Amino acid sequence: MEENNYDVVIVGGGFGGYSAAIYASRFNLKTIVITKLRGGLITTTHLVENYPGFISLTGQELATNLEKHVLANNVEIFDDEVNEILKEKNNTFKIKTTYSGKDFNAKTIILATGTEHRHLNIPGEKEYQGKGVSYCATCDSGFFKDKVVGIIGGSDSAAKEAMVLAQNSKKVYMFIRTYLKAEPINAERIKSNPKIEIIEGINIKEIQGNKMKVTNLISDKEINNSNKINLDGVFIAIGMLPQTELTKNLNIKFNKKGEIIIDKMSLTSEPGVFAAGDVTDMPWKQGIVGASQGSIAGYSAFEYIQKNIKK
Repeated sequence: MEENNYDVVIVGGGFGGYSAAIYASRFNLKTIVITKLRGGLITTTHLVENYPGFISLTGQELATNLEKHVLANNVEIFDDEVNEILKEKNNTFKIKTTYSGKDFNAKTIILATGTEHRHLNIPGEKEYQGKGVSYCATCDSGFFKDKVVGIIGGSDSAAKEAMVLAQNSKKVYMFIRTYLKAEPINAERIKSNPKIEIIEGINIKEIQGNKMKVTNLISDKEINNSNKINLDGVFIAIGMLPQTELTKNLNIKFNKKGEIIIDKMSLTSEPGVFAAGDVTDMPWKQGIVGASQGSIAGYSAFEYIQKNIKK
């Protein structure tokens, strides 16, 4: 079907995917973005203060601006999930989707699938998800107004989540397995917030509740002479996992973390397939990095088509 044939199919609608779309379209490539979450995970971030050109805005506002830029370049955004990519005999690609059942054909692919939240995999986590266990403070902090909550994790992202929770909650415990690893400015913010209590060198072993909601955590370290910590909710912020399941039929190489290995031009090990953003092996996971990689991927897709695809 002619209408489903594209020069570039971009999988993912975050920084990497949207930036790739802007650049690919400016090279006059017929481009579509297929995404299950418009804007990506930045939409769940309360405040963004490190993206050039914007002193301070919400993650949702930044994502909306990015999407407007994509649409202004006449790029189609298709809301769906890609579940499989097949390489055809003529070295083009077939992209299969989950919900609409539509197939798309592409000369090149740009993978900007990002990451998903890492789970603790401890007793009670799965049982109480949505009943006091959450992975997004921006999404769910409003449910814990004047309540006592905990956040598990010590990264910069965890620190930002703790600050969001402190806006609504009465008390925020920050449980850290090793030590706080936040950026200095955010570390100072949470240390100076009287609502936030940082507890380092602690492991949470179990999440308990009363069948309806979370009531307490069990830790390997006593707090106030007990390893039972009473609270109303717990937010888990222990890192992310790259979303790469749809690459199983491609010759894609990964690092030990399961991230897609790319070179400086966003090329993967599979000819015609490029990658950008948090799904790649770039250790510095930031929106500006994803945007940079996306722009490079758009250019590389153009170069690949010019050199390898017969018109």
